[in-house]
Formats: sequence, structure tokens, C-alpha cells
Amino acid sequence: MTEQSDNSTPKKYKVGVEAALEVMGGKWKPQIIYHLMTGCKRTSELRRLIPGITQKMLTTQLRGLEKDEIIARKIFKEIPPRVEYELTAYGWGLKPALDLLCYWGEDHLDKVYGDKSKVLEEF
Repeated sequence: MTEQSDNSTPKKYKVGVEAALEVMGGKWKPQIIYHLMTGCKRTSELRRLIPGITQKMLTTQLRGLEKDEIIARKIFKEIPPRVEYELTAYGWGLKPALDLLCYWGEDHLDKVYGDKSKVLEEF
């Protein structure tokens, strides 16, 4: 969520990318968003797709994305309870930016390693 001081004065930004990175920046949020672009996921599915993330960090990141209305949490009234996460219409607006970052990253891996398939896993 965009930051505000205690007296409700909006934070000032120098450039738009600063606001975008505040919402979806960091190591984990872009990966969570990327995996949700393939469809709804349960927490356990996201943990398998992002093996380096801890449960606590995943929960924290999911809460932040939900607060910023990038993702929606759907709770099923079952025993045991089931929760799924999906991108909101607002969150889908990040798809073009993430697609471009993915393409750039793959080109970068080709440049550095000569062949991205040496270091890029397919999932």
C-alpha cells in the first residue's frame, strides 16, 4: 500500500517506478504474482513453486499483496478449511511489466551463460 505519514499526507514519489516497486518489489512478490498468473493457487502450491520462501515470509507477502488489492483470498468453508489466492483485475495490470522482466531476464541469462537453459529451470 502506498505510504502515508501519520497526518494522512500522501508520500511524495520522484518517479512512478518508485510506487510500483513499493507495491510489487522485492524478491518474493514478483514470483508470487508470476505464479498466480497461471491460475488460483493454494498456499502449499506457492510454497512448492517458490522453494526458498519460508511459510512466515509467504504469509507476510500474501497479506501485503492482498492489502494492496493485487491478489484476492478466497476462503472455502470446508473441513479442513481451504484458502486459494488469485490475481484481481487490478493485479492483472502487472502482467505486461512482469512479462517484459521475464523476457529481459532470459536474455540476460543468455548473455551471461551463453545458453539460458544451463541455469533456467522449466516448471
